[in-house]
Amino acid sequence: MQTEIALTDTEQNTRESVNRAVSLLRSGEVVALPTETVYGLGADAFNAAAVARIFEAKERPRFDPLIVHLPNKTMLHDVGEVPSDIAKTVTQLVETFWPGPLTILLPKKAAVPDIVTAGLPTVAVRQCQHPIFHRILKHFGGPVAAPSANRFGALSPTSASLVLDQLDGRIPLIVDGGACARGLESTIVRVRAATPKPVIEVLRPGPITEDDLKPFGKVTFAKRNDEVEDSAPEAPGMLATHYAPRTPLRLLENPSDFSADPEKRYALLSYRGQEKDGFLDLHPWAGVVVLSPGSGRVAEAGIRLFHLLGQLDKGGYDEIIAEPVPDRGIGRAILDKLRKASVKG
Repeated sequence: MQTEIALTDTEQNTRESVNRAVSLLRSGEVVALPTETVYGLGADAFNAAAVARIFEAKERPRFDPLIVHLPNKTMLHDVGEVPSDIAKTVTQLVETFWPGPLTILLPKKAAVPDIVTAGLPTVAVRQCQHPIFHRILKHFGGPVAAPSANRFGALSPTSASLVLDQLDGRIPLIVDGGACARGLESTIVRVRAATPKPVIEVLRPGPITEDDLKPFGKVTFAKRNDEVEDSAPEAPGMLATHYAPRTPLRLLENPSDFSADPEKRYALLSYRGQEKDGFLDLHPWAGVVVLSPGSGRVAEAGIRLFHLLGQLDKGGYDEIIAEPVPDRGIGRAILDKLRKASVKG
């Protein structure tokens, strides 16, 4: 199979790319599409055979569920059930954060094939903010299942070229919508009825943070399954090992944890590139990249994370050493990705 890249740099090219993508989706094919978070690999969510092609292209295990992207808010009720005891909170979240990088886990409707949800009774749904993705879904007219457009477990792609690096020859089309604005996968939440306030459980940290969610309920975080290797997850992106570059990566909590092998070439993924953090002068690094130069801003670090990891992954290093970032806001999502990418032991 030859993988085509469809451009959106002019209005004419955009129209042609949208029409090509919609035609492929309607014929049961898979298409890589830009979102505001990372590139997604989409297929008709109501077509089980089409969704199976996602798993085949990614080599993704069937027990790992997918996110369903909606063309509009109204279609939420065609895909998921909204229990009456949480309806008010779900509506508030949808009206506040959609379109945007918030995914909500709900009981699924029978119309959603079991392959989409890995046989679970729940479905993860969101409405994407990216204008190209939104335009394609509007013309397609139905929901699209779309996990990240990468090989399973590898780095999530934030550009069309990074999709091509991993899926060339495996899919027919990549719609090039430019670099992703957010750079981290969506926040996934589950709402539970409780008093005096509903509970919003964060299953996967992402761009929508604890502070963003607090006005709508009590925010809790699902237990990290670092010790539950390859167990069936409740929602997408919850496996203990994920988002990993080909080069071994190690997240260091403290500079004193580092011990160098003189035969190895090490690269440093620095948070803000400051000597006072104790990592920059720790070793004569063969390469250094900085997530947020200067004072350090976790939002900027999130946008640059997968891009810079991909850059280091092509550098021929023996190991990537990652500095920690602040465990707050989007920093929590960055740490989640680094922990899942980090070598164990």
